[in-house]
Amino acid sequence: MKVTLPDGKELELADGASGADAAAAIGPGLAKAALAIKVDGRTQDLALPLPEGTGIDIITDRSGADALELIRHDTAHVLAAAMLELYPGVKISIGPAIENGFYYDFEFPEGVSFSDADFEKVEAKMREHVAADEAFTREVVSVDDALARFRAEGQDYKVELIEDLVKNEGVDTVSLYTNGPFTDLCRGPHAPTTKRIGAFKLQSTAGAYWRGDSNRTMLTRVYGTAFFKQKELDAHLHMLEEARARDHRRLGKDLGLFTFSELAPGMPLWQPPGMAIWNQLTELWRSENRRRGYDEVKTPILWDVELFKASGHWQNYRDNMYFTDIEDRPMGLKPMNCPGHVQLFKDVRRSYRDLPMRFSEQGLVHRHEPSGTLHGLMRVRHITQDDAHIFCTEEQIEDEVVGCLDFGFDIYRLFGFEPKLELSTRPEKRLGAEEVWDHAEAALENALKRQGLDYEINPGDGAFYGPKIDLHMRDSLGRSWQLGTVQLDYQMPERLDATYTGADNAEHRPVMIHRALLGSFERFIGILIEHYAGEFPLWLSPTQAVLLTIADRHNDAAHQFAAQLRDAGVRVKVDDRTESVGRKIREAELSKTPYMLVIGDAEVDSGSVAVRRHKEGDIGTFTITDFAQKIQDEVADARSLEAPVAAAATTD
Repeated sequence: MKVTLPDGKELELADGASGADAAAAIGPGLAKAALAIKVDGRTQDLALPLPEGTGIDIITDRSGADALELIRHDTAHVLAAAMLELYPGVKISIGPAIENGFYYDFEFPEGVSFSDADFEKVEAKMREHVAADEAFTREVVSVDDALARFRAEGQDYKVELIEDLVKNEGVDTVSLYTNGPFTDLCRGPHAPTTKRIGAFKLQSTAGAYWRGDSNRTMLTRVYGTAFFKQKELDAHLHMLEEARARDHRRLGKDLGLFTFSELAPGMPLWQPPGMAIWNQLTELWRSENRRRGYDEVKTPILWDVELFKASGHWQNYRDNMYFTDIEDRPMGLKPMNCPGHVQLFKDVRRSYRDLPMRFSEQGLVHRHEPSGTLHGLMRVRHITQDDAHIFCTEEQIEDEVVGCLDFGFDIYRLFGFEPKLELSTRPEKRLGAEEVWDHAEAALENALKRQGLDYEINPGDGAFYGPKIDLHMRDSLGRSWQLGTVQLDYQMPERLDATYTGADNAEHRPVMIHRALLGSFERFIGILIEHYAGEFPLWLSPTQAVLLTIADRHNDAAHQFAAQLRDAGVRVKVDDRTESVGRKIREAELSKTPYMLVIGDAEVDSGSVAVRRHKEGDIGTFTITDFAQKIQDEVADARSLEAPVAAAATTD
């Protein structure tokens, strides 16, 4: 039999050869390093036979995410084995690999408690299984045999899983994996032995309802992570500590940026310092939209549900919407701004000479996110989008898409974000004919190729009305965030009957491009808080300078200086408390204020201030006029889209 290697070469093997045989045929080093094998893109155990003529790729510890997912799944099984030994009678449910780690859900016997304090003894038992180099062996058994086994062991959750496989998939056999004394219901794959797990750490516990159903048993979910080398685990744990130090929820409270109320779940309340950041982003958004030919608009948040039925949101999104009745008329809070923008486009007769027409809106939308998914500013129900919709002709699509991408690149450069692009194609649940989707996907791909941009295909993740280009960023901790999106839509103009008069005096449908770059103001500010660790660049900082008086007799001058600075556009505060100037400086440093202006007798007499820079110390004495000019110049340079990017802060 023959199989094809990643470089296109063919490898000849004996009939019925396994993945392990293929690795050995390539070389002894690879045979030793092999963990699993990809067969036509699907990962399977090394011990399984290979089909004739398939493409193969051997997975080793250098295979990145594929390899990590494998050993993290292995570690979940080792965790379950340790739990069964340490806590007789514990019931096990599921234990998958997840992003950055794994978890396993357990039901402990009555009277047995489990917490983070128990991690040390569990990890010690897990290390015994890893050191024992226990093989992961797979067997396929009949459903009846598997049910009998797990019923005898009192593993009710495994029994239910098997019964559901029979009911939903009609299976008559299932696969079991054994490592040491532990056997689990599992599809696999797994590495050859437990010894391939290099380093692991249990991290936290949480409650988790069985199958996510609040009417079912509450299980104990144990989270952990695993790597091939201890230094990789140490680096990951350090990153998590850094992330905790930067948590926007903690920093938002410490810096007085925003708060939440139980009376408005998932809807942040912005304090004045937070609004200062919000307003600076709004000014950037407004000026850059204007410079690129966008007209700002505003639409209602409450609409008759007939609009959402016509747009398609009712059919595809109503479970995430909020509704009310007004004078017996069903109304809904908008989850998106696009239907309203179509109403604006339709308000007057449009000509081809009017196109492209670009509407922008700082649009407030509401979406029902389940309470369990709410997370600070990152996942909210009250969302303010930096939204825009472009109405254009077929011929204008590529230019407009390119313009949207260039706009995004300029904005992200201000914050030091490097975008990674994904072309998200038609989802399973969608509107429109296949040929329209073919055409729309090709139009977006052509725009990407025209600019020579690298991108990946993300199959099935498009919007229900059209394909999209998603822009992902990595922050200062290396975490990826999906911020911007450029979506091509032929459906909504059709469904809402938007038209323009062409050069031939006939009616034509415009093409609609949906575009957001920050994503939402709430989430973007949350990302920035963590990216900068609360140490915002000068142009974004809620307070740019604080005036620190040495004695009470300097207070009047400090307030006069503050008034002059405010007139010059500087965001400034006065700290005239009866405290030592040393303490005031320390507190200003902790609040991450960029500049501290010390005022004593000499400064009052000369009309100047002794200036300190955050983390740098004294930088000299300035007159108020000169200092105001310094701030203005720094802000202008930082806000320029041609300026070098602002560095993210560290918490060292």
